[in-house]
Amino acid sequence: MKIEQMKKEMYLKEKSIDELLREFPFLTSFFDDNNIDVSGKERLTLGSWFDSLDEDEIEDRALDEETFFGAVSEYIKQMKAFLGENDNTIEKLTIIPGRNKSGEPENFSSIEISKSEIISIVGPTGSGKSRLLADIEWTAQNDTPTGRKILINGSIPDMKWRFSSGNKLVAQLSQNMNFVIDLSVYEFLELHAESRMVENEKEVIEKIINAANELAGEKFDRETPITSLSGGQSRALMIADTAILSSSPIVLIDEIENAGIDRKKALKLLVGEEKIVLMATHDPLLALMGDKRIVINNGGIEKLITTSEEEKKVLSRLEKIDTTIRIFREKMRYGEILSEDDFKGGYNA
Repeated sequence: MKIEQMKKEMYLKEKSIDELLREFPFLTSFFDDNNIDVSGKERLTLGSWFDSLDEDEIEDRALDEETFFGAVSEYIKQMKAFLGENDNTIEKLTIIPGRNKSGEPENFSSIEISKSEIISIVGPTGSGKSRLLADIEWTAQNDTPTGRKILINGSIPDMKWRFSSGNKLVAQLSQNMNFVIDLSVYEFLELHAESRMVENEKEVIEKIINAANELAGEKFDRETPITSLSGGQSRALMIADTAILSSSPIVLIDEIENAGIDRKKALKLLVGEEKIVLMATHDPLLALMGDKRIVINNGGIEKLITTSEEEKKVLSRLEKIDTTIRIFREKMRYGEILSEDDFKGGYNA
């Protein structure tokens, strides 16, 4: 037996049933499917529970210790793969240079992006911003048009990030998010929560709806059909869902400046859930919200700029301007008359 497998089975033996169910709530299905009744014995370690079985029961079930703990370990492994979970936390993403559209090498040694960091990607239309996002999503290994290489935690990533439907390294959010299934907001989130087998399903769903309403210009409730959500409401819902329920550790955002959501709150929500966030944008407000920005030109990464203290002052002024625009937008939306006094709530030039 491999040492790693032995360690996993020892871990299972030494943990109480209650602790294992909290860590792996899907084990309830394993116990039910195998007619294993652990009710009233949750405080026992799984190893103690097995030792408490009498010989007749072990014989009737054709159980032996190695087979049983091997089966539990394998079930956990398969369920984690199905749910998109991974034993290794993503702490760092590294971009190794390739070449631009002219075949010239990109002018940097490497770019490292850490968990809870926001990186904006800027450049002219058609410069290659979306191509960089695609390279990251594909975990490129010198096999895309740019010839870039992507490392995860400093190493070549597992191939499952590319080909497994369950393990998703990246969640991608874009301007175009239209729902076609006929479900309420709650039913839609309930399906996702059930697929993730979350323990406190109702609480998580309510948290997502509340977070989405914090981002959206117009609020909606749990019974709202998702097909009737506006573009801004749809994006707010998907950002909240991605931040709170998605297992993907990296979020790629492709131009959401006109999404009709509170962009600053959206980024705070994503980073607060310890995601790596990269966003392609033309919006100076969004660009300066990033810790750094990657400048793309002619299909290649031209430079990496760290947001300076001076630029943070510029960001503060831009946020005031943005607040004023949002005040005017809300007043116009509800048929109110605009006035000079409205400037007092935002940017007073």
